[in-house]
Amino acid sequence: MSDLPTVIVTEGSDPTPLAWLRERARVVEAKPDSPEFDAALPEAVGMVVRTYTRVNADMLARCPRLKVVGRGGVGLENIDVPACRARGVEVVFTPDANTLAVGDFVIGYALQLLRPWAFFRDKVYDPKEFKRIRDTQRGVQLNELTIGILGMGRVGRRVGRIAANGFGMRVTYNDLIDVRDKLDFPAEPVDKKTLFSEADIVSLHVDMKAGNEKLVGESLLSLMKPTAILINTSRGEVLDDAALADALRHKRIAGAAIDVFDPEPPKADYPLLGLDNVLLTPHMAARTRTAIENMSWVVRDVVEVLQGRAPRYPAPG
Repeated sequence: MSDLPTVIVTEGSDPTPLAWLRERARVVEAKPDSPEFDAALPEAVGMVVRTYTRVNADMLARCPRLKVVGRGGVGLENIDVPACRARGVEVVFTPDANTLAVGDFVIGYALQLLRPWAFFRDKVYDPKEFKRIRDTQRGVQLNELTIGILGMGRVGRRVGRIAANGFGMRVTYNDLIDVRDKLDFPAEPVDKKTLFSEADIVSLHVDMKAGNEKLVGESLLSLMKPTAILINTSRGEVLDDAALADALRHKRIAGAAIDVFDPEPPKADYPLLGLDNVLLTPHMAARTRTAIENMSWVVRDVVEVLQGRAPRYPAPG
């Protein structure tokens, strides 16, 4: 039997961090509630999870030797941090891992919604149609617009920095805390009503703190300009999809781009299906090679805890 500590990896890992972990632990790759997972729980001292593994009191009761849970990612909604801490289990995560990837994705979303690309692939437009498109289709430039950022955390700041410094946009934001000392670009703090009523692009970057479920619903959406768009790469739970679908169908806002859902994946009756002015992607904002590897390096802090050292990124709370 190996003398190495047992660490369960529930949702895969980038190969390089996983190989590094295998040199320092007995790694069991197993999905939650699989026979392999259940068999490894009594011996597990570490666990590495991503988005869909739920670490709660019931699971913790099944792994009495557990010392650390590593979340490869930013959000901690799937981990009951207080329950972990009550049992002496440290929680670590990777708050900086996907900041750049998600920020880039948001700007890409905005450009796709605000510019008429008129792509062609299998055949060329005939000359008359080619000219008609060029003569009639018009977009807007980002420097002409205001972006309103709801939640000025790491990703929100990345989006704001690109928008202000890269495109010359006006940036407004709303956050529960004063983040002015963290900003290295021009941005104006405003209340939620001002943000939604003045922004040409509303980008959501809030987590699932208590009270944030359906935070963005009919009352805030009704304030938006008919030419404005909404982007959600944060959490599906913070947005009322039905209210957004109604606003889009009645042309009260111009478009939306959604990368996160509640539930995830969305069901067949998801209300935003079939709309021409909506972009839907399967939780892809953080899926770059670099970001995935960065998230997988949560194993460094897992090993730090197992070896009795303080982790670099303990979960807050």
